[in-house]
Amino acid sequence: MRPYKVLLFIAGLLVSLAALCVVLPGRVSIAGTEVRWPTLSEVMGKPSEVSIQDSDSMEYRNTVIPEYRDTVVIPDTAIQETPKPVLPPKIEVDSTTDSRIFLSRFYASLSEAGTRVVRVLHYGDSQIEEDRITQQIREGLQARFGGRGVGLMPLAQTIPTNTVRQEIRMNGKVITPQQGPKRYLVYGPKKTQRKDHLYGVMGQVAVMADSLVSGSEDVIAMCKPQVPSAHYDRWRVFADSTIEWTTNGDTVHLTGRGFVYAISQETDTGVIVDNIPMRGCLGMVFTKMDSALLASFYQQENVQLIIMQFGGNAIPSNEKPETIRGFIKGYREQIRYLRQCAPQADILFIGPSDMMRLKDGVWQSYPMVAYMDKLLRKMCLEENIAYFSLNNWMGGAGSMLRWKENGWAGNDGIHFTRKGAKKAGQAISEWILNGLD
Repeated sequence: MRPYKVLLFIAGLLVSLAALCVVLPGRVSIAGTEVRWPTLSEVMGKPSEVSIQDSDSMEYRNTVIPEYRDTVVIPDTAIQETPKPVLPPKIEVDSTTDSRIFLSRFYASLSEAGTRVVRVLHYGDSQIEEDRITQQIREGLQARFGGRGVGLMPLAQTIPTNTVRQEIRMNGKVITPQQGPKRYLVYGPKKTQRKDHLYGVMGQVAVMADSLVSGSEDVIAMCKPQVPSAHYDRWRVFADSTIEWTTNGDTVHLTGRGFVYAISQETDTGVIVDNIPMRGCLGMVFTKMDSALLASFYQQENVQLIIMQFGGNAIPSNEKPETIRGFIKGYREQIRYLRQCAPQADILFIGPSDMMRLKDGVWQSYPMVAYMDKLLRKMCLEENIAYFSLNNWMGGAGSMLRWKENGWAGNDGIHFTRKGAKKAGQAISEWILNGLD
């Protein structure tokens, strides 16, 4: 076929598709199955705002910050207010300082665990997926101060965990998370992010009644504990006021059109430790999360410790010290933002482990791990927050090879195996608890 004929064919096809987008809506029902395609504005690079329409064409608009159902009251003020600066207490430190002195308020709050919940949030990258590491921190604190249950979970869990088996059902059938209510992630690709910053405390939100499959305004989530410490006394649902929910054993039935930020299995006293993994995340996302939503949750749920475990994703693609210094500056900004949102909470930063790569047929540690570890500790002491060095605890540069040989690390030389994650989690748990003695 001649080139000009190919060009005419492509042009005709594009015109036909554009006409389809203009004439027809973005979705139709064919033999009971909903078929969806982009609107013309989306094709031209102007994505439409998410709205949820019911059968009477009433629209759910994101003009007011939704409430966390029955637990957190969100002010009716503008979205993404800038929190007032909160400066850390001025405590003189040096290279020998035990950074656990900056966990003093958290330690003091544990005396209340017999009468109320003391909450700990563990944010991290893929190293804490499957509830790895977090599980050992949770079990260590709960064994001493009470509490059960794994705490916060997304409505649809994309990465299975060791502690709770989850599945979601719509129309009487088990479906994949991708088929269920549409998920937005602060740490995901740009197409999954929200302009209004309304993600909730887990950095994500599920929008009921917005799905590739009809029926996502009626969802059943099953969350069955797999370990003794995961057993719980009560369900919690963090959603806006348009969502109704009931529970039956290990299932929760949600109906309505709106936002679901998280579901939770917990007790009404003791320590609750929430696992919040963010795959592929550098940890620079907290300033993209609405401060009013964060502040309300942190205060009303009595969050007394925020753990940040990041840095590993910055290592493989960066070889220059100035780049690492840029990351340290970014982490300082994130820490200050979280302190502004949760002035009552202490913060613990867990640095990256040793990481290795094959170079010229030989396993070698990434040289920037030790440099980042050093700068992270310095920055944390300056910000008066606690710091745990996974790199130093493992044995420093080259230790990942021994971990691989012992089955504690995977073949990629970066991630822990489940056995290794358990070992690391127990060490962090003991380090935290030993600060009480």
